[in-house]
Amino acid sequence: MKADTFFFDQTDLEANKTSSFVADTLQDADDGELYLQYVESEDIVFDDGRIRSSSFDTTQGFGLRMVCGESTGYAHANVFNMDALSRAAKAVQAVKSGHAGTLDVSPKIAQKPLYAPANPLGDQSFQDKVALLQQIDAYARKKSNQVVQVSAGLSGEWDVIKIIRPDGFMAEDFRPMVSLRVSIVTTDGKIQESANHSGGGRIGYEDFFKEEVWQAYVDEALRGALVKLEAKPAPAGVMPVVLGSGWCGVLLHEAIGHGLEGDFNRKKTSAFAGLMGEQVASKGVTVVDDGTLPDKRGSLTIDDEGTPSNYNVLIEDGILKGYMQDRLNARLMGVPATGNGRRESFAHLPMPRMTNTYMLNGAHNKQELIENVDRGLYAVNFGGGQVDITSGKYVFSATEAYMIEKGKITYPVKGATLIGDGPTALTKIRMVGNDMALDPGVGTCGKEGQSVPVGVGQPSLLIDGITVGGTQG
Repeated sequence: MKADTFFFDQTDLEANKTSSFVADTLQDADDGELYLQYVESEDIVFDDGRIRSSSFDTTQGFGLRMVCGESTGYAHANVFNMDALSRAAKAVQAVKSGHAGTLDVSPKIAQKPLYAPANPLGDQSFQDKVALLQQIDAYARKKSNQVVQVSAGLSGEWDVIKIIRPDGFMAEDFRPMVSLRVSIVTTDGKIQESANHSGGGRIGYEDFFKEEVWQAYVDEALRGALVKLEAKPAPAGVMPVVLGSGWCGVLLHEAIGHGLEGDFNRKKTSAFAGLMGEQVASKGVTVVDDGTLPDKRGSLTIDDEGTPSNYNVLIEDGILKGYMQDRLNARLMGVPATGNGRRESFAHLPMPRMTNTYMLNGAHNKQELIENVDRGLYAVNFGGGQVDITSGKYVFSATEAYMIEKGKITYPVKGATLIGDGPTALTKIRMVGNDMALDPGVGTCGKEGQSVPVGVGQPSLLIDGITVGGTQG
């Protein structure tokens, strides 16, 4: 299947006629595009020995955007025909009066596509997928007599997008996405605790059918649930905290990453606004956003405006070097777009969003970080959290954490929350580990009502003076 003909083969649209329509409609715009999308998705949930739910869905539609100055006209529909496009054109042209006079230059597409056009959802049958979930259930129950509940799920998506601009520019992307989720509840006879392990990415299902892969998911979920049974109430107070590598980067993503998105900085509502070129983090801290990593949830050949994904350095050795930009904010700020224009679907406007945001390695191994703490917390995993993007203030719940006493990890704790603000936390990083890892493929980011898949990551970090909320003084 060819990306350049997919929508024209599957619908009533014709390539030259559609391109001419976009050129005529947006001739008085500063920017804009026609965004076409087709998505197939499925989800199977196996809970306590039976299929709890299964679904398969298809969605499709277009979004037509006209940008004049700072104003945007947008219309969308879930059908592909010229009548719907014509009605959308009348709606978006209400913003013509703000036209500055020059159509923004289209991006150049040079890199090889990250993903093949083949749809991975049909590589394994429904029966094979159910059989896999049955194996997971049986394996988990056999591993421990403390297991009282098992839930496992497979989900997949095949997303095809096409972007057409008024100067004849066309770009396409095929975007697969799959995930495996395992959740286990255990008991010691008095209390119950649960934990889960999930992962995936822009790949097919084939890896999940390897015994060593799905068993590792079960083993990790079971380990986490059993650790919680032994956990003691977490202490409260200000103390040094060692953050684990990988998924702990979600704190970096939420408390710092959003503040480096272009729209917040153009509007000067970010804590990082106006600080370009200044020291905003401890020396040795380098943070990047990279949408080019193969197979990762946040990776794209092009963003949702047609700009190629990039490796963007945001903070280098503690110095603020750049923001993440879509086309609108880049044009208004007089800087290049960075490949961070993203949207949830054809029904949504693009805006600056992260792709895979992570901190680069430092010079220390994790054991050195632990040994440099007399009394503190080692946070391995996070669950829910809340962040104020303007200030960077955050509250995050640690789903797995341990006490550090006299340079050694001692016992697990529960109920720990980390409280602080991202800009301050950046300046309190004392040591950066050399074990950088990306999350296993579970990140979803919300902003202004839109959700998009993302990746996060970091090496282990030692941060001084974080407020830890707990139940013990």
